[in-house]
Amino acid sequence: MKIIERTLALVGLLSLCALFVYALQDAPTDENFEKQLINDYNVYALQIPDELNFAGEPMPLKDPDTYERMDRELLVNTYWQSNALLMFKRAKKYFPIIEPILEKHGIPEDFKYLAVIESGLTNVVSPAGATGVWQIMPATGRENGLEVNDNVDERYSLEKATEVACKYLKKSKQDLGSWTLAAAAYNAGNAGVSRRMKEQNVKSYYDLLLGEETGRYVFRIVALKEILTNPDKYGFNFREKDLYNNIPTFKVEVDSSVTDFTKFAEKYGINYKVLKLHNPWLRDRHLINKTRKKYVIDIPEKGYYN
Repeated sequence: MKIIERTLALVGLLSLCALFVYALQDAPTDENFEKQLINDYNVYALQIPDELNFAGEPMPLKDPDTYERMDRELLVNTYWQSNALLMFKRAKKYFPIIEPILEKHGIPEDFKYLAVIESGLTNVVSPAGATGVWQIMPATGRENGLEVNDNVDERYSLEKATEVACKYLKKSKQDLGSWTLAAAAYNAGNAGVSRRMKEQNVKSYYDLLLGEETGRYVFRIVALKEILTNPDKYGFNFREKDLYNNIPTFKVEVDSSVTDFTKFAEKYGINYKVLKLHNPWLRDRHLINKTRKKYVIDIPEKGYYN
């Protein structure tokens, strides 16, 4: 019996020693950590699809310069993972608003991705003063019937700004001959693109030598289109409930001044912040309306905000 006990004790001691040796060997030394990091985090070269297009117009990927420029944008936007995930989330919220307006005006659906690269689907303001999801300049907004001042700035209205963008893009297509050039002109202006085409005696965006921003512009649009259309292919994982949803609203017409939007919001069971979230085109705490113009204010349905 004693022999068995001694044998078991020896086996236990040997097992314990082996465990300590293994632990020491597996300790996270700098060298082991680096090897583990290399094995656990991998960055891959991406395979460019054989065919890509913008608004049905093929991208000449057999041209080596076009291929390299497309490869750059696909890599940059795929591996900027946090930004891409935000685009997936916001697209679920805002594309259903943009798409029917594009369709109404006969603008290809691919132009919704132009809004993505212009603003990230947020109401940003550029250093030059371009504003809103579609980055509309003050003069362009006014020329197309938008009210733009310190009290009301309708460039912040997604619906109205999308209408203006459609008008601009339709004219660009008529003037320049292709949707690809119309997209480039949204960044550089119709006159600027037209002048470069004449100077360089070419008719295709892909043959033009342009400045850095406009030269990357269409490639960025197509890259976002490719990624947002094929999330699994580019390694993005999310559930439907991870995406943002548009809160349903009803419309309230106002044809007079509003002296205090805090009190106005409280009448509908919301606060000032929520009112401004759904009506960012209201730029002040009150509405000046001496001409009794009719405005439509969006009020969220009950039950979505505390």
